Amino acid sequence: MSLRRLLLVLFCLPAFLGAAPEDYFGIHVIDENTGRGVPLVTLKTTNHIALTTDSAGWIAFNEPGLMNRVVYFSIEGPGYALPKDGFGFVGVRLTPKAGKSAEVKILRTNLAERLCRLTGQGIYRDSTLLGHEPPLPSPNLSADVMGQDSVQVVPWKGRYFWIFGDTLRPNYPLGNYHSTAAWSDAPDTGGLDPEHGIHFEYITDENGAVAKMLPVEEPGAVWLFGMHTVMDGQSKEHLMAHYSRWKDLGKRLEHGLAELDEESGRFRRIAVLGDEFSWQHPQNNAVRAKGGNGDMIYFATPFCQTRVKADYDAVQNTSAYEALAWSAEHGDYVWQSVLPPTTQKEEERLIAEKKLPPEKARMQVVDAQTGKAVHLHAGSVHWNKHRERWIMIAVQQGGGESFLGEVWYAEAWQIDGPWRKAVKIATHPKYSFYNPSHHAFFDQQDGRIIYFQGTYAETFSGNPVPTPRYDYNQILYRLDLDDERLKAAHED
Repeated sequence: MSLRRLLLVLFCLPAFLGAAPEDYFGIHVIDENTGRGVPLVTLKTTNHIALTTDSAGWIAFNEPGLMNRVVYFSIEGPGYALPKDGFGFVGVRLTPKAGKSAEVKILRTNLAERLCRLTGQGIYRDSTLLGHEPPLPSPNLSADVMGQDSVQVVPWKGRYFWIFGDTLRPNYPLGNYHSTAAWSDAPDTGGLDPEHGIHFEYITDENGAVAKMLPVEEPGAVWLFGMHTVMDGQSKEHLMAHYSRWKDLGKRLEHGLAELDEESGRFRRIAVLGDEFSWQHPQNNAVRAKGGNGDMIYFATPFCQTRVKADYDAVQNTSAYEALAWSAEHGDYVWQSVLPPTTQKEEERLIAEKKLPPEKARMQVVDAQTGKAVHLHAGSVHWNKHRERWIMIAVQQGGGESFLGEVWYAEAWQIDGPWRKAVKIATHPKYSFYNPSHHAFFDQQDGRIIYFQGTYAETFSGNPVPTPRYDYNQILYRLDLDDERLKAAHED
C-alpha cells in the first residue's frame, strides 16, 4: 500500500468507525443577553456547506480541508441577528480545531425566544456528537418520527395527551397519515421543563413505530382537530375531536365526530356528518370558558366564532352549535344557530360597504406599530391570569416576510373580542410556521411566561430549500408578557 493510500485510509477511518467527541470542533451559538443556546441558526461556509444548530445551539464541525485554518461562516437565523461588516456580510471567522470549541453571540430581534425543536430526528444531534448529555432520553430518534405536522393537546387522566397530524418516518416518504398520538408528564410530576423539550411517549404499533390513531380502511389522510374533553350525564369524561379524511389538501372525502376508545387506545368514528355541516362541529383549537348557562367550548380559528355547550350530548348535536354572526336587524353581533360565523374578511367587506359600523367590528386587527391591517389565519385563544385578558397567538396570512410565518400576539376583554391591536412576536422569513398553539398548562409565574409551538415547514412558503431536520416539525417558543414591547397590544 502506498504512503498516500495509507494516509487516506487513516484520515477516513474515524468516519467509518464513528468519530469521537474530541474529533469535532464545537460551535456554540448563544443569545448574547441570556447565554442560552439558540436553535435553528444556520452557519454556511463560502462554498455553501450549511450547518444548523441543534436544540441546544451546538454545531459539531469536522470538515476535511477546513480544520486548523481560518474559516468564514455566514450566519442566519429567523428572529436573530448579527451586525453587518463593512462589505455588508453577516458572519464570523473561526479556526476549527478538533477537541476545541468557540462561542458565537447573536442578538434576539424576535420578542419570543426560540427554545427547541420538539419533534423529529436529531433534536440534540450535535450536542450528542460533542459528548454533551442531552435532556431527552431519546434525543435523536423516537418511535421513528422524522417529521410531524400540527398539534392538538389536552390534559387527560393526569397527564398531557397529544395528537399530531401527518408523521414522516425513515423507511419511506409516506409515513403515518392517520394521526399520531403521544403522552407526556407535567413538569411538576416528572416531566421536563419545556425549555429543554418534551419527552413524548408515543403510542406505537407492534413494530415500535407510531400507531394510526384513527385506523380506517378507506383511502386518504385522516386528521383530528378541535380536541377537547367533556362530561356526560353520569360524570364520565370523554375525549372528543372532529375528524376529516382527505384525498389531498383540496378534496375532503369525509368528516364527522370521533371519540377516544379507552379500551383500544384509538379514536373511533361516532358520527359521520354531511358537507352541509360546515361549522357545526369541533375545529382547530378548543378552549373552555364559563358562561351564564354553564361552561362552553369555543373553537379558535383563530377568532372564537363558534361554540357549543360543554356537554357530551351537546357536542354530538349539530343543532346545539352556535356561530357569531353580524345581524343587520340587531345592529350588532349575535350568537345564533342558523347562519355561519362572520369571518374577518367578511367583516372587512361589510365595513367597506357601510353595512357594519367600524366601532362594532370584532376582528379588524391592526399592527399596533404601523396601523396596517393584519389578516390572521390560525391560532389559539386562552385566558391569561397575569394580564387578566384573553390572549391570542396567531399566524398571519400574507405577511411581507412570509406567507404563513409571521406570528402575532393580541388581547381582548372577552373571548369573542373585539380584537383590535397586535404585536408581531416571531418571524420566519420565506418559511411557514403554521397552526401555532399556546399551551396554557405550561404557563409560569401566573401566566407572565407563556409557551407556544407551531409547525415549521417550507410548505406554502415558496422556499425551494427545506431546512434539514427542522423542516416539517414542531418548534417551541417562550414569551414574557411583561416585555415592554408588548404594551402596544394592551387593551386597557
